[in-house]
Amino acid sequence: MLLFVNKSQQLEQSVIYSLATGRSPDTISKIFIMKFSIPLALLAVFFLASCAEEPPPPTTQRHRASTYGPTQPQEYPPPQQPFNPNGPVQPMATPPVVASSPPPAAAPPTKVAKGDYPYGIPVPGKPHLVESPYSPGKYIDVEGFPPGTEVKDPYTDKIFLVP
Repeated sequence: MLLFVNKSQQLEQSVIYSLATGRSPDTISKIFIMKFSIPLALLAVFFLASCAEEPPPPTTQRHRASTYGPTQPQEYPPPQQPFNPNGPVQPMATPPVVASSPPPAAAPPTKVAKGDYPYGIPVPGKPHLVESPYSPGKYIDVEGFPPGTEVKDPYTDKIFLVP
């Protein structure tokens, strides 16, 4: 009995809708099929396309690593250029010739024996940096100084040895 009631309610609703819109139930079902057939077809195409495997990337072109010419080591920090506002104007085509200064000299000799100074603490992964024994947390560049050389801590002006 319940099945009959549901069928009769559906029939009644379709009749009411067809009377309200002026269309027959067959026309309504055709409109429904026409409206949703294109989106369903597109959905099926996109689904099938997403399931397909992607082709491998083309391997015809290969990138070669760039090769650069040898570079000249540059001084660090670059030498300071003197500025004289009243001096002669230098031409821009040729850069001024500056005499290269020797590497910074070690601390002046004192009467303290070499064994009395502490060694700097090497910084892991940075071969040219050491941590000063006098100012923890401060790094000092000792590149160019051989091990055992006396250097001055720029923060405390105290001398320590390069490890």
